[in-house]
Amino acid sequence: MRIFVKNSSKMKVRLNITIEDELLTRVKRYASAKKISVSELVEDFFKKVARPNKRKNIIELLEKLEKPAIDPKKDLKREFYEGQSKKYGF
Repeated sequence: MRIFVKNSSKMKVRLNITIEDELLTRVKRYASAKKISVSELVEDFFKKVARPNKRKNIIELLEKLEKPAIDPKKDLKREFYEGQSKKYGF
């Protein structure tokens, strides 16, 4: 099977792939139902597979945060409750 995708904005190249006959029949039926060519279907799939990952890993984001200056000798639990009692008066 030969696939040729044309788009005037970027250069296109020919791609030869080998797939099972039954699969090709199903793909053609699917493409026909969606009113697109098999070439467009394949190109869209490749675009999805090859696109860069836009989402960042939460660990990478956390590592970029500025480290807080916390005295390791402080009892953070006590500091929290004292702050809450001053704020809410209990």
